[in-house]
Amino acid sequence: VQLQACGGGLVQTGGSLRLSCAASGRIFSTYPMGWFRQAPGKEREFVTAISSSSGIIVYADSVKGRFTISRDNAKNTLYLQMNNLKPEDTAVYYCARIQRWPSVPFGSWGQGTLVTVSS
Repeated sequence: VQLQACGGGLVQTGGSLRLSCAASGRIFSTYPMGWFRQAPGKEREFVTAISSSSGIIVYADSVKGRFTISRDNAKNTLYLQMNNLKPEDTAVYYCARIQRWPSVPFGSWGQGTLVTVSS
């Protein structure tokens, strides 16, 4: 599965962005998916994950109540709605297949998208 995230940009504190992740292949609907992020100078970290049927969702404490993950299996697309953004959300965001629920991804990473939150 090839993954490409988009939708990042520059936003002020308190603003919103919606990220999308397009996946190639017919088997997207069978995998749990997640979002991860990597801030400058820091390791990549787990943000949120969604099961294949959208029935189970997990969020990192740092984004709980502000971010919403969703997926459209008919469109092979994963989404991340980010509200009330904070400067500490600044990072490159990546989508990934989940290898071990909820936060261990498969090793290959697609193109990420940069989110910059100004104070």
